Amino acid sequence: MTRPFESPWGATKRDVHAAIGDALAAEEAAALATVIDVEGSGYRRPGAKMVVADDGELRGSVTAGCLEGSVTDLARKAIADGETRTETYDLTDDDDADAWGIGLGCNGVIGVLIEPIDESFGPVVEGLEKRRSQTVLTAVESSNLAVRVGDRTVVTDGEFTATGRSELPDSVVTDALDRTEPLPDNGAVCVTVETDDGAVRVFVDRIDPSPELLLFGGQEDINPVASLARQAGFRVRVATARGARTEPDRFPAADEVVSTNPTELPDLVTVPEQTYAVLMSHNLIDDRLALDALLETNILYIGLMGPRKRFRELREEIDIDGRDADRIATPVGLDLGGDEPTAIGFSIVAELLAVHNDRSGGRLSDREGPIHERLEP
Repeated sequence: MTRPFESPWGATKRDVHAAIGDALAAEEAAALATVIDVEGSGYRRPGAKMVVADDGELRGSVTAGCLEGSVTDLARKAIADGETRTETYDLTDDDDADAWGIGLGCNGVIGVLIEPIDESFGPVVEGLEKRRSQTVLTAVESSNLAVRVGDRTVVTDGEFTATGRSELPDSVVTDALDRTEPLPDNGAVCVTVETDDGAVRVFVDRIDPSPELLLFGGQEDINPVASLARQAGFRVRVATARGARTEPDRFPAADEVVSTNPTELPDLVTVPEQTYAVLMSHNLIDDRLALDALLETNILYIGLMGPRKRFRELREEIDIDGRDADRIATPVGLDLGGDEPTAIGFSIVAELLAVHNDRSGGRLSDREGPIHERLEP
């Protein structure tokens, strides 16, 4: 299941879903563990996932390492008996925490869903390959005899998708969606739906394609940005100008490397609302042509490397008025200091993450309230 630029524990959501697809394609036995509940503090939030292979190999994580051993054991049991199960870890209870062999950790109560990977995951993997957002609804507790833990329905563009697994009643799906929408990108929450035959607790998991980063340039400084962005969960495409080298080993962290004219960059933007661009060609003419072309798209963000004086020169040759210039970030990056290539890469990717997550990019110690937004049904 190993992929380039992926550590087993630090695998991104995209890596985890790719590992699910790999297991299905190879017909390898594996299980998926998903955080479904966090009360109090926890390293990961609901929706965090970890794939466990039959030999115990892991991709992804559900905690900072506190519970992975126990979850792996349960996952291997799920592989062996084919049964979906849930487990609740109460790390606020010293005795309970010691019983798990982990001592005081996150000091929260963490619920985990553990299920064998089967053909019912196929539609989700296929949907992500087509860059489509989906909502996966799974029963995690039920007093309704007609609904079993693990019953699932996938909803894509309002359509219920058959998964090959026993599905939730349509009324339960509709009620759960009504009570949780709109979920933020990759948001996840549990909701209890009352039926005439008993209550069903449903885990509602919105799964979105990875954001895409389009890097325009052909110099070596592309590499630290591409590598860090890849590790942060972006799908990375590098576009070099005017016949520059496009060999995969030139930019090994990139998912794709193409050579194109800067005026044709919009052709590479397939889903504007999921795409960010950084122009770093170090060529004033190329960056001007690229900026002018991308302003014609609905792309979310356009970062431009270089000082403000350089941007003023570009503005003299580009009509920016009325073209949503607020999308332009120049100089690109957050004010982190440092001039090492990796430090510059951190600055750029940090700003991308802040924009993507609708955060200020400031210090967490200055933030009031919890680090993560709490989703309530």
